[in-house]
Amino acid sequence: MEFFRIRRTIPFMRYSLILNAISFITFIVAVGFLIFRGLNLSVEFTGGTLMEVSYQQPADLEKIRGAIEGKGWGEFQVQNFGTARDVLIRLPLQPGYNSGQQAEKVMATLKSQDATAELRRVEFVGPAVGEELAHDGAVALVLVIVGIMIYLSFRFEWKFAVAAIIANLHDVFLVVGMFAIFGWEFSLPVLAAILAVLGYSVNESVIIFDRVREHFKKHRKYTTVEVIDSAITATISRTMITHGSTLCMTLAMLIFGGPALHYFALALTIGIIFGIYSSVFVAAAIAMYLGVKREDLIKPIKKEDEGQVVP
Repeated sequence: MEFFRIRRTIPFMRYSLILNAISFITFIVAVGFLIFRGLNLSVEFTGGTLMEVSYQQPADLEKIRGAIEGKGWGEFQVQNFGTARDVLIRLPLQPGYNSGQQAEKVMATLKSQDATAELRRVEFVGPAVGEELAHDGAVALVLVIVGIMIYLSFRFEWKFAVAAIIANLHDVFLVVGMFAIFGWEFSLPVLAAILAVLGYSVNESVIIFDRVREHFKKHRKYTTVEVIDSAITATISRTMITHGSTLCMTLAMLIFGGPALHYFALALTIGIIFGIYSSVFVAAAIAMYLGVKREDLIKPIKKEDEGQVVP
């Protein structure tokens, strides 16, 4: 399905050097902020108090957030848990309070608004648990990257695998760097969004690489640059349909999803935008710089021996 067909090949690779230089600079800036400023980690990683509160009627989450925010408990999370009457509250530990005292203070605030509020359970999430989650998340990220690289090596050629991994790491570090630069809260849903961005970005790279292989077969007199330009141009209409519809979904979550989905949707939106850019101007350009050629993708046809008698 296509919205339109572009008759003239767009010279994407003509601007690849400038855009890759900009990408390299922004990548260094993102890594710098990650090293020197770090991430604003959520309660899951740093430790804190986890409360489950039940109401007789559907809970007004905005009202609950306003009440807790007015008491100065720092960065916290409020979301439904199971049903509309059950609420899960995550709070960072405050100096001079333990989890029990913190829960009592919060419940006093909530009961002043709604006397039916009932504390079902309270748990302390220790720093050790947070460290374990951070370690498991890093392991998951590495395994995803290794799996993608193995898959692309089998499907295409090692040059494409290296190009796709560099482009994916470019997307990941830019998204995480944005969270470090602006101090946005980095939580488990954000980590899940980054893993989704990895898969989304490599999917776009695979589509472009498939078209490059097709155009190497179709246009045998084209140079490598001309083949890559024509392959990317051929995917423009498809890219507008798929990425446009996906961005509509993520923007809907970002605008209407509320605080529970805000940073998850924000990470997805930023990652998808960077994924489109990196697949065209980073992955394809790096494959070109690595010297990909027709022989890497198309196996030569073996000629029959001259002495063989054909019946």
